[in-house]
Amino acid sequence: MVLKRLDIYIIRKFLGTFFLAIGLIILVAVVFDFSEKVDDFINHKAPLSEILLRYYLNFIPFFSNLFSYLFVFVSVIFFTSKMSVHSEITAILSTGVSYRRLMVPYMVSAFFIAGLSFLLSNYFIPYTSISRLEFEAKYLDKAYGSPERDIHKQIDEGVFIYVENFARRNNFGLKFSIEKFEKGILKSKLMAESIRYDSINKTWKIQNYWIRNIDGIKETITSGVSIDSALNLSPDEFNRNANVVEAMTTPQLKKFIKRELSRGHGDVYYEIERDNRFAGPFAVFILTIIGVSLSSRKIRGGIGMHIGFGIALSFSYILFMQISKEFANAGDLSPWLAVWLPNFVYAAIAVVLYKLAPK
Repeated sequence: MVLKRLDIYIIRKFLGTFFLAIGLIILVAVVFDFSEKVDDFINHKAPLSEILLRYYLNFIPFFSNLFSYLFVFVSVIFFTSKMSVHSEITAILSTGVSYRRLMVPYMVSAFFIAGLSFLLSNYFIPYTSISRLEFEAKYLDKAYGSPERDIHKQIDEGVFIYVENFARRNNFGLKFSIEKFEKGILKSKLMAESIRYDSINKTWKIQNYWIRNIDGIKETITSGVSIDSALNLSPDEFNRNANVVEAMTTPQLKKFIKRELSRGHGDVYYEIERDNRFAGPFAVFILTIIGVSLSSRKIRGGIGMHIGFGIALSFSYILFMQISKEFANAGDLSPWLAVWLPNFVYAAIAVVLYKLAPK
C-alpha cells in the first residue's frame, strides 16, 4: 500500500513524539543516575572521558530500549488525543477513510520501532554492554555476583563437581570434590580441602586430596598434598553476575543457556532474558493498538483523561509483567509463558478496545 500524505503526517507525529519522549526521559535518567553514582566516580577516580564514552554512551541505548514499548504507548496516547480534541480524527473518518485504514500509519511506525528494538536488544546492546559492564566492574564494584555456596555442576558427560564455597576475587574454593560415572555407576571420586585456579598455567591446583578409584568390587585409595588438573571449568563460571547475559547476543545467549543446562546449572533469569528480547518488540504493536483505540475517542476531560488512563494502564502492564516473572522465578510458570502472558492478556484487551473504538 502506497503511503499518502495523511500517512506521512501521522508517522511524523508518532515518531517525532516518541523520540522526543525518549530524549527527555533519558536526560532525566542520566541526571539521576549521575547524582547517585558521583561519589563512586570520585572515590574510584574514574576519568571523565570514560564516564561519558564508556558508561553513559552505552547506558543510553540500554535504557532507551528497556522501556521503549511504554514510550510508544505514551506517545500514541499524547498525539492521538490532541488529534481527537482538535476533531482531526472525526474529520478523517468522515471523509470515508475506514478505521482499519487509519491504523496503517500507526502500524508502519510501530513496525519501525519494533524492528529497531529487536535489533538493539538482540545484537547492538549486547555489544555496547561489554564496555558498560567493564566500567561498572572497574569503578562501581560490580565485578562479581553474590557469593555462591554448595555449588553443584556437571562439567562433562558423567563428570560432576561440588564446591562448598568459592571466592571469585582470588579464585579459591573450599571443600572440593569431583565424581566420575560410567553408565550411572561411580568409577572414581576425588575429595580435597581446597582448590585454586592458576591463571598463568590455566590449571586448577588441588590441595590435600584423596582419590578413591572403584573397579567392580576392588577399590584403591591414594592421597597427596597437591596436584594440578586441567578441568573443563573456568573460574568465570563461579559467582557469575546475572547481568553478564546483557553482553551476549541472542545466538550467544542460546548457546550459553544450553551449556548451563547441560551442566545442571540453569538459571530462569537467563531464559527470561532470552524470551524478553522477542516479547518486548511484539508489545509495541499491542500497546499501539490500545493507545489508538483509547485516545481516538473524544471524551470529557480531553488529553488529561487520556494520558491519565494511559499511564495507569501502562503501570498495570509493568506490574503484571513483574508478577509473572516472579512466578517463573518460583518455578510456578515456565519462563516463556511468564514473559509472553502479559502480551497475550493485553492483546485480548487490544482486540476488545479496537472493536469498541469509534468508527
